[in-house]
Amino acid sequence: AFAYFGIGITGLFSPDFEQAPWSIARFIDLLKHIWVPAIVLGVAGTARLMRVMRVNLIDELNKPYVVTARAKGMSEWALVLKYPVRLAFNPLISTIGWYLPQLFSGSLIVATVMNLPNIGPLLLRALIQQDMYLAGSVLMIYCLLTILGTLISDILLALLDPRIRMEDA
Repeated sequence: AFAYFGIGITGLFSPDFEQAPWSIARFIDLLKHIWVPAIVLGVAGTARLMRVMRVNLIDELNKPYVVTARAKGMSEWALVLKYPVRLAFNPLISTIGWYLPQLFSGSLIVATVMNLPNIGPLLLRALIQQDMYLAGSVLMIYCLLTILGTLISDILLALLDPRIRMEDA
């Protein structure tokens, strides 16, 4: 990135702004540096989600109701967007909940290579130094984020799909 855009890929700030107090200039420097890790982490997460959506959409497109709708003359785009895409979102939303801890921790390799200050390298350092209290605390934060992500995805799933809503027993 330095050869093409004139910025380094390590860290979130230039050396001039690492210890400086927050200001508009430091925020602009952060924006100049944050796009590389954002693209790297975003592409990796997007690829997984695209695979989940693709598999579920292919599965829905092979069901008999799609064949019936095609036989009745429904246009392909209207058919795909009205029925299979809506049903293929359910597993996608369930999968998104598991990615919440990764939003906060980031990929350990990317964070280590790019010298990003997040919880991934902190866990690695704690494990290397055999700091069981810090490692246990970080793992507990991961567990709480996973539970929170699952709860959010379940709520979104109940809002988007009326068949999943809980009725009075």
